[in-house]
Amino acid sequence: MKIKTLFAILLMLAAGCAAAATRPNIVVEGVQMPAWVEHANGARDALSLDMKLTNKDRVITGPGARALLRLADGSLVKLGENGIMALDDLGQKKIKLKDVVTASLDVLSGAFRFTTQALTKFRGERDVKVRLVTITVGIRGTDLWGKSDKTRDIACLIEGKVAVTRGPEAFTMDQPMSFYVAPKDKPGDPVGSVSKEQLDKWAQETEIAAGAGALRKGGKWRVYLAEAGDQDSALKIYDQLRNAGYAAEIRPVKKEDVTTYRVRISHLASKQEAETLGGKLKGQMGITEPKASK
Repeated sequence: MKIKTLFAILLMLAAGCAAAATRPNIVVEGVQMPAWVEHANGARDALSLDMKLTNKDRVITGPGARALLRLADGSLVKLGENGIMALDDLGQKKIKLKDVVTASLDVLSGAFRFTTQALTKFRGERDVKVRLVTITVGIRGTDLWGKSDKTRDIACLIEGKVAVTRGPEAFTMDQPMSFYVAPKDKPGDPVGSVSKEQLDKWAQETEIAAGAGALRKGGKWRVYLAEAGDQDSALKIYDQLRNAGYAAEIRPVKKEDVTTYRVRISHLASKQEAETLGGKLKGQMGITEPKASK
């Protein structure tokens, strides 16, 4: 009996360790709002820090917004303003005893960047595909920037190697700082070299700007946007913020048998970030006197 019990405990511990070792297929690491996630059923909510995304989800960013996502292997995916990126084929599997992380990222509009993390210990393989409306890029480990707009698609290889296809055309890009432009209404241009100045300019389109009021991992500051004496009033402001792409929360506070409801946004990196976000939202959706606090 004791042996059976011990064996059961060991099995439970092993299962717990395996579960702990499994990382989410893709998770939100940072948000410069407004930004949303749209699910396959059409439901939409504000994109929030630590949110685990699933197949068929769409990440949507508004004016001036950014989204930072992390794949299970540690690779970072960045989406710039006015962007739409559809997620599919997210998974982790074993192929011939090797760990393989898979993802299909369909960038329908906006700028994006995919970067593998050299400091992340990942000894498996990546099977990641990025589609920019007319271009499909196969990635196994690299640093790639791209953009899709109404007139053209751009793929810029910063480092590594990618396989590019556009209709019947297929080729490999393996030279750092090379880029390919595909106009929507005519054949693609020859692969060329990009200057550091141009790359720096493009990179800013996908980076979360300091001081812009963005949500970050480890952020300990928050901004209180409203306080109401009843839950319905707080929920009204909360719903307006979430619908507008701002990751609001409600926290009930009880003092001397009186409960008030505070609407706030958390995970801001500094007091300045919290004050910047509060100033941006002041005068909207019933927000009058936002207050930054830890």
